[in-house]
Amino acid sequence: MFGFGMPQIIIILAIALIIFGPQKLPELARTLGKALADFKRATNDFKASIEEEVRIEEERETVRKEAENVKVVSPAPDEQVVTEEKVG
Repeated sequence: MFGFGMPQIIIILAIALIIFGPQKLPELARTLGKALADFKRATNDFKASIEEEVRIEEERETVRKEAENVKVVSPAPDEQVVTEEKVG
């Protein structure tokens, strides 16, 4: 957990207990837990939106490449004859 061993965590908890007291420590832990949950949720939302934008851009690029590769198809032979008869 964040590179802390059990002795370091115990020392941090003991210092927090001395500074904040036993009554405020549960409230502080709840507030910290909510803040971490909100931060994680915001991080996940941001990551999802970035991934969605990348996916959309990749689709646009694919469509752009396919549009460049589309060749103009000449009309069917029957249509050429009808067109020439109307013109001539």
